[in-house]
Amino acid sequence: MGPVIAIVVVAVVFLVVFIGMYNTLVKSRAQNQNAWAQIDVQLKRRYDLIPNLVETVKGFMKHEQDTLEKVMKARAQALAAKTVGEKAKAEGAVAGALSGIFGLSEAYPELRSNENMLTLQEELRSTENKISFARQYYNDSVTGYNIKLETFPSSVVASMFNFSSEELFEIEEPAEREVVKVKF
Repeated sequence: MGPVIAIVVVAVVFLVVFIGMYNTLVKSRAQNQNAWAQIDVQLKRRYDLIPNLVETVKGFMKHEQDTLEKVMKARAQALAAKTVGEKAKAEGAVAGALSGIFGLSEAYPELRSNENMLTLQEELRSTENKISFARQYYNDSVTGYNIKLETFPSSVVASMFNFSSEELFEIEEPAEREVVKVKF
């Protein structure tokens, strides 16, 4: 009777550990999805600010239509991006296009003192900070999840239930890593 009880106890312990690992992986995956949703919320806020920025700048930068069109094109591509990699690439284009507007604004002193522009500048700065923090949280969450997928014994549970690693939100181009300057 003693060996049977020992086998049952070991089986129960194994089952509890197995269920715990599975639940931890499910929670981590959900946490990643939530972290991605937080990035998406902040990116949406940025995308909503861009048309206001373009409209504010349009009246002052009559000869810079090409720059404004690049910003709107980059915004459209970013909105269409679906995967983490596509979003990261599109975000680099948006940041580059926005820096083009802010760089040109130096030539328009009346734009630098425009109240709408100052408000948009502050909102964009705030949004950029929130995006940065959301990306950091997402990458931390994904890294923890991916580590769980690769370490034993949770890797066994992960492979049994087809958990797959997730992509980090990385900027590919070195120039895209630079912060958008919103200085007027």
